[in-house]
Parts: sequence; C-alpha cells; structure tokens
Amino acid sequence: MTVSDPKEDLRLYLQDARDVLLWKLEGLSESDVRRPLTPTGTNLLGLVKHLTGAEALYFGVTFGRPFAGTPLWIMGDAEPDSDLWARPEETREEIVGAYRTAWAHSDETIASLSLDAVGRMPGDRGSEPTLHRVLTHMVAETQRHAGHADIVRELIDGATGQRPNGLNVAPFDPAHLERVERAAEEADRAVRPLAP
Repeated sequence: MTVSDPKEDLRLYLQDARDVLLWKLEGLSESDVRRPLTPTGTNLLGLVKHLTGAEALYFGVTFGRPFAGTPLWIMGDAEPDSDLWARPEETREEIVGAYRTAWAHSDETIASLSLDAVGRMPGDRGSEPTLHRVLTHMVAETQRHAGHADIVRELIDGATGQRPNGLNVAPFDPAHLERVERAAEEADRAVRPLAP
C-alpha cells in the first residue's frame, strides 16, 4: 500500500493548477493574452498577475517571508483591480517570470514548514491560518482561476482542457452543442407561464 504525504499531495495539486494556467497563454498573441473577454474584464495575463500576488501574500507575508518584486494589491495604495490586467509596459515574460519566482518562493515556504505551522494575515483581517489552510485555499484559488482561463482560452481559439493535448475534454461536437441549446429552450418553455 502506498502511503500518501498530505503536504506533498496539496503541493502537487497546486503545481498542476499553476502549470494549467500558464499553458493557457502558449501560442497566443500579445493582444489575446491581455484582452478582456468578459464584461468584468477577465483576461489571461491578468489571472497570472493576480495569482502571483496571491502566492506572495499567502506563502510570503503570512509566514514572515516577504517576497520582493511583487507589489501586493491588497496592501498599500494600489489601484483597485490593478492585479487583474497587464499594462502595456508590463511584458508577458516579466509577468510569467514573476509568477514562476513567486511559486518557487512559495514552495520554499511549503517545504520549510509543517502543515500545522501558523501564519498571520496582514492588516485588519488578523486571522492566523495554518499552512494546511493556506495550501488548501491556494489550490482552490488557483484551480478556480485556471477554470476561468480555460473558458477565456476557449473563447479565443477553442482550445480547452487541462493539458495542451486536451485528452480530458471531449472533442467539439456541433450536434452536442445543439442538443444542449435545445434542452435549455425546452426547459425554459416548460417553466414559463403560458401567455394569454
């Protein structure tokens, strides 16, 4: 029987989500990685920038290991949502590089502490989460944003899935899309009151 290491399991799931997020940028133009594709402005490079700050905060500041080089949007006088988009002078390479550096810093924090190590969130929050809680939170946060990135990437060029080869996603089938659309319309008619 194989014995699992809970901390390593969480770190592996976090790394998997990080990798998924970055492959969503591969092969796209500068415009495609930056342009907003939802009414709230969701864009691929902004998601990477956001998660860089999240890792710097949760695995850095929270455990007394500040990460130099990434301004924390949550602290100081940063413009609201400044972490969710890339300015023209911010290059893709800089943002991706900062993310990789932040996750290496985070991995050092994870390796050096036990799951029951207690950190302290800055500011008024004042909460004292354990490394276990922070790791769980960052797995969920990163997977959530990887899901956003999956949808944004699909809107750009149709690429979907957890891996570049897309083996975990069924191939596009126009007939399936039509069936789903028809089911939605039928359900709507079934619950809508009949007009006089």
